[in-house]
Amino acid sequence: MALAYSNINSAKLLVIKGRIMSGLFYEEFKVDHVFKHSLTRTVTEYDNMSFSLMTMNPQPLHIDAHFSAQTEWGKPLVNSLFTLGLLIGMTVQDTTLGTTIGNLGMSEVKFPNPVFYGDTLRAETKVVGKRESRSRPDTGIVEFEHTCLNQDDQVVATCRRFALMRKKES
Repeated sequence: MALAYSNINSAKLLVIKGRIMSGLFYEEFKVDHVFKHSLTRTVTEYDNMSFSLMTMNPQPLHIDAHFSAQTEWGKPLVNSLFTLGLLIGMTVQDTTLGTTIGNLGMSEVKFPNPVFYGDTLRAETKVVGKRESRSRPDTGIVEFEHTCLNQDDQVVATCRRFALMRKKES
């Protein structure tokens, strides 16, 4: 793919099909830097039902209000994979939008507290490591530690993500 770059206020920005991408290049990530992402999202019943149905997950804890009312939760739980996807999605604009080649994997995925309809979620990201790619000299691998918190600052999800990132062109 041919990439175009633009210099705006002396910052080198990636432009794809006329659109400026806000993600950072490999060299711009600093280990131990913490991003407090501005995007937030209130989770709805529709989100949970749609995601559970699209992923063919018939778990009654997610889609059956009567069943869920009889559990220790007393109401439906939001599908944890929806929570994980939302966590990663809320981080993209500040970190990898347009500058990642792809995710290489995730590890240490945890859901220490439940998410329910009406919870408003936010994300934080810490850069925990980075290294140059051994096989692709124009790329590097960045390791992120993502944390998702609800409106009460309870951690509801965490994961480590490894992303293959573009380097700046010289």
